[in-house]
Amino acid sequence: MTGLARTSADLDPRRRRILYRCWHRGIREMDLVFGSFAEAEISRLSDQELDEFEAIMGEDDHDLHAWITGARPLPGERDTPLFARVAAYRPDFDPVTEASLKEKLGQ
Repeated sequence: MTGLARTSADLDPRRRRILYRCWHRGIREMDLVFGSFAEAEISRLSDQELDEFEAIMGEDDHDLHAWITGARPLPGERDTPLFARVAAYRPDFDPVTEASLKEKLGQ
């Protein structure tokens, strides 16, 4: 098991490596975005998409974070349908609010 919910046993070695790298990037926010995206999509990506995905993963985490959050404009070479899919992917997180904390604490 490399990610949160998906086993890599049915994946070829390249996809296994990519899935592992997605969960071990260095910045936890990028681990969550890339790891969750890869868990959902890795088995369906074509070889060409895998090439592009690896190129995207080669970018600096701080740059990726800024592009995905919109803090900095996306460079033209990264303005692709695959990058848009990655950037649009939002893991299913429960937002932490005062109300959600009270509910969890039974208050």
